Amino acid sequence: MKKCVFAGTFDPFTVGHADTVAKCLALFDEVVVAVAENKSKSCLFPLPLRKRMVSAVYRNEPRVKVVAWDGVIADLLKEEGTPFYVRGLRSPADYEYETMDFYASRDLSKDLIELYFPTELDKIHISSTLVRNCIAFKKPFSGYVPAEVFAILKEEGICS
Repeated sequence: MKKCVFAGTFDPFTVGHADTVAKCLALFDEVVVAVAENKSKSCLFPLPLRKRMVSAVYRNEPRVKVVAWDGVIADLLKEEGTPFYVRGLRSPADYEYETMDFYASRDLSKDLIELYFPTELDKIHISSTLVRNCIAFKKPFSGYVPAEVFAILKEEGICS
């Protein structure tokens, strides 16, 4: 069985993230979506809520496993028994950042195979930062997140 890991803070999970998971499902038997606790970021949403949002999106997809992760990716890959680590790219800056991160991770795991999936043009402007800004300024954002994520944010009183 081929499996990959797709990790991020997903603060919140967007339609761009969902597109990357769909691409993973086209290639892999299982996708582990790791909702990460990034020590260098201050997230708007707590880890349990972020995990709940992603889990809601994939509640009917048995090939997607959603986990909370508070460690280095090399350790998660080892725990999951896969060398495949997927990253979504929206821009050349993403490529540069992810490539530097790849080499740092490769120092920890020589077996690591990183795969880059470019974002579709109709989603290239969508980011978690954009969604958080929309929330902060009370602007519409329902088209930027999966319906399940929007429903949870509505339920939590974050939007109307």
